Amino acid sequence: MTDSDLIDSVSEANQTALSRLGSSKSLYAETDGELDPDPVLRAAAIAEDAASETFAAWADDEEHTEAADCFATVADEEAAHYKTVAAELDDPPRAADGETPAIQSVLRAFDDTVKRVGGLVGRCLVAKKSKEQYTGYFTGEADPQTASLFRGLGNDVGEQIESAADLLDAVCETEDDRERAHDAASEAIQAAYDEYTESLEAMGVNPKPVC
Repeated sequence: MTDSDLIDSVSEANQTALSRLGSSKSLYAETDGELDPDPVLRAAAIAEDAASETFAAWADDEEHTEAADCFATVADEEAAHYKTVAAELDDPPRAADGETPAIQSVLRAFDDTVKRVGGLVGRCLVAKKSKEQYTGYFTGEADPQTASLFRGLGNDVGEQIESAADLLDAVCETEDDRERAHDAASEAIQAAYDEYTESLEAMGVNPKPVC
């Protein structure tokens, strides 16, 4: 299995979760039903800040040099993303002020390089879906400038996925390594999906799409 094949396999194995995380209900879940620009921006800021904290912590204690460099780069990008989104708010939140997003809690428990790289893949696939939703939301709000902002962040996530694919090649020496990376990616995606489901159900909303 090549690295691109692994990422495709993760996407296919988690097709339902990723599809629903890419639905309009995902923003409803993230904002506790407050679909106004300010709550949407606040949710985005918290997600970026929490991700930056996770990857910075990984970079600090990672022994694999190439992996540590990649994690540090992603941490810096996520910190820049936070500042970009925070600039749109009068009183931007910090991730530390509230509950840690479920996906970040799962990622922070990974202390193995292979699982961390798999987790990075999973997080990127989830983040790609969320950026698409933010872009679509602000397009619908007739705010092309903010929509473009999130489109740009989504492009960065696309590049992160490419970096993760290269890193998989560097850290996965056996098929067992690739399977562990695959499982870690799926675990991260499932954490995000479970949080999405629980949030919607708590508001009395069916997380499944209406046919």
